[in-house]
Amino acid sequence: MRHFDRAMTMMRAADPQRREDGFDFLREHADSYVAELAAEFDRESDHGLRCWLLELLSEARSPDALPVLTVQLANDDEALRFWAVRGLEMLDTRESREALHRARANGWID
Repeated sequence: MRHFDRAMTMMRAADPQRREDGFDFLREHADSYVAELAAEFDRESDHGLRCWLLELLSEARSPDALPVLTVQLANDDEALRFWAVRGLEMLDTRESREALHRARANGWID
């Protein structure tokens, strides 16, 4: 089993410590797994896990996460919007700043 898959399995475990351990591993290596994290985010239905995945995409600070983060700016879910804003702020590229500006102009974020 690949490291990413093992970490995702851990994040879905019943044991809170195993969930944290899986999250911590991916946080340390988020920049190496942007495509996998984005795919998992799109497939995931559990709200808490979706928030964690978006947090990990934010932590990656990768331009490859820009499409996922940008789409979430318009999400009705406040937690997902929070991580999208945070991720775009952390990315701090011209494109991420433009996405945040558009979201503010559209009234999606403050």
